[in-house]
Amino acid sequence: MTHTNSSDSRKARMMLQASRAVVYAILIFLSFLCLFSFYMLIVNSTRSNADLQGGFRLAFSDQFFVNLYNAWTDASIDIPRGMLNSFIIAASSAVLSTYFSALTAYGIHAYNFKLKKAAFTFIMAIMVIPNQVYAVGFYQMCVRLGWTNSYIPLILPGIAAPVVFFYMKQYMESVLPMEIVDAARVDGSGEFYTFNRIILPMLKPALAVQLIFSFVQSWNNYFLPALLLDKAEMKTVPIMIAQLRSADYSKFDMGKVYMFILLAILPVMIVYFCLSKFIIKGVTAGSVKG
Repeated sequence: MTHTNSSDSRKARMMLQASRAVVYAILIFLSFLCLFSFYMLIVNSTRSNADLQGGFRLAFSDQFFVNLYNAWTDASIDIPRGMLNSFIIAASSAVLSTYFSALTAYGIHAYNFKLKKAAFTFIMAIMVIPNQVYAVGFYQMCVRLGWTNSYIPLILPGIAAPVVFFYMKQYMESVLPMEIVDAARVDGSGEFYTFNRIILPMLKPALAVQLIFSFVQSWNNYFLPALLLDKAEMKTVPIMIAQLRSADYSKFDMGKVYMFILLAILPVMIVYFCLSKFIIKGVTAGSVKG
């Protein structure tokens, strides 16, 4: 009997190791697919236009700083200004979206009122409506308010973000006990003080995740900026990339285009690396607590 039990446990361990090996192999393959395209972007940004037309190559070249200079000083497209414009819009929208969505989720989570379920249902219903449905009406409203060629309509609507609200609401239900809120109220803490000084620090992992997602979504947004921004000095990175794609092929410098795309994704990577430590700390704290 003992020999049979040890044999069964050995088989179970072998099956577990085999399943783990399969999972690791799949993860390695997927990671390779994700990183290979980024690797090729870096490689192509170091090659000249003539070299790129010669075909595919894995080795780095020596034209990186030449392409960087050509892209950064391009007379037709002001890349530094475009990146600054995109950063202003994306950073402002991400901060406002995350903060006010967390505040709304806290209100739904911490308070009991008559229309609580109706409010939650209404917000969830808005979440499934695509942007294209209200684009025409939104554009007409911006024209009447004089908000064309302005960043206001690209930043303020981010305050109402149903997807971010839903994520924060679900996160609060799993990590935020009402006893903490009640204890703060008993101690005389105001509601906004409780939220800003007690609740928000507990939500750092969720806030970091939503800041990253909101920043990336706003940074890559092409639809609304293309509708509202006509002035060259106000255009964002996605609009400039679209302009490069529609340029005259005889004047098309592929090395400069790849360098521009590399520059366009660097702010997103910087934001991710700056905020990822909060995600890791939150996961580690949760595992230790569990």
